[in-house]
Amino acid sequence: MTKKERAALIVQKLEETYPNAECSLNYSAPHELLIATQLSAQCTDARVNIVTESLFKKYRSVDDFANADYDELCEDIRSAGFYRNKARNIIACCQRLRDEYGGKVPDTMEELLTLAGTGRKTANLILGDLYGKPAIVVDTHCIRLTNRMGLVTGKDPVKIERELKDLIPPEKGSDFCHRLVMHGRAVCSARKADCDHCTLNDVCKKVGVEK
Repeated sequence: MTKKERAALIVQKLEETYPNAECSLNYSAPHELLIATQLSAQCTDARVNIVTESLFKKYRSVDDFANADYDELCEDIRSAGFYRNKARNIIACCQRLRDEYGGKVPDTMEELLTLAGTGRKTANLILGDLYGKPAIVVDTHCIRLTNRMGLVTGKDPVKIERELKDLIPPEKGSDFCHRLVMHGRAVCSARKADCDHCTLNDVCKKVGVEK
């Protein structure tokens, strides 16, 4: 079985196991997804959703975040960790959205990467979830699972993104990454891969090796 054939079977099996692939971050506006994703760095999505439940009621627009008081915003997001740097980035990001993009979240990788606190992982999530564009979101789940599956080697996110783009159909990339998160939480955790109860145990290259 070639690597591309294995990838196709993995995509199929994940689709069957997790038919409803969706982002686990809560948001109701494009800028909210951008901010929630920035907050998720070194923080669980569950904690981010707790923080943003009140945050997005207090700051309802790009302008609200752009004009936010830095110290006050720090307190508002403190429990998400690394709050000082995140608050600084959120304010700067929204000021650029306001001043350069009329308050609209841009839809190209190049433009998204000009926003403070926005790397390729965040940019790909925005492109895939908001704009339906081809995207590979390389987070910790993606790195761990695709290495175990034998689809990629190494931990360099840019290299993994490039390799997966060669294996996963463009229209399936975004949902594939969401399903990796779901599978990583349910079965293939960082602490232990539950290979005996894994829907991928007949196509995963690492089955029987990492347990």
